[in-house]
Amino acid sequence: MNPETTPTQSSDKSLEAMRHFSEKYAKNTGTYFCVDAGVTAVVIEGLAKHKDELGAPLCPCRHYEDKEAEVAAAYWNCPCVPMRERKECHCMLFLMPENDFAGDKQEITFEEVRTITAQY
Repeated sequence: MNPETTPTQSSDKSLEAMRHFSEKYAKNTGTYFCVDAGVTAVVIEGLAKHKDELGAPLCPCRHYEDKEAEVAAAYWNCPCVPMRERKECHCMLFLMPENDFAGDKQEITFEEVRTITAQY
């Protein structure tokens, strides 16, 4: 792990993978990140932590009794079934342009995510 990361942050490798995935998925689906970059950063960091801990990007915005069972079921692995089927993102990471919380960005830098999430 990067010496600048805190123990509560994901590995650089997982964070970069989830950041890249998020940008590509937003562009491919015509969705946009939340106007509040803090939401985007925290969700991407949460996906990366789950990738480190569970081996899959389980939706970080939900409560699970058994995270391992949820990963195996794959329903809430990002992009989750509601997102794939109806473009409904509970996390507010992938928003349709008409959503009041949608920004105009489909990109966020690694440094932005680290800087924002280091505050938590």
